[in-house]
Amino acid sequence: MKKLLITTVSVLMFAAAAPAFASSDDDCGYTDRSTWMSEDALKTKATAMGYDVKNIKVEDGCYEIYAIKDGKRVEVYLNPVTAKIAREKLDD
Repeated sequence: MKKLLITTVSVLMFAAAAPAFASSDDDCGYTDRSTWMSEDALKTKATAMGYDVKNIKVEDGCYEIYAIKDGKRVEVYLNPVTAKIAREKLDD
């Protein structure tokens, strides 16, 4: 009985902590929109990072920008609060 109780408590503790483990640099999370920076502020930051921003949209809790960098088309997902790059993809 003690073994079952310890196992159950361990599983429940892990399950409660799982959302913290689920987040990664590839995930912007789903923060409250009131905490997001404006699209203008994001564009300013992206421009400072070397992107020539052509379009901005929202996808998977991230700002998604379509831009040109170093002469190549890129698709970049940015954290909407920090503008940290979550992932970047070169368009072929």
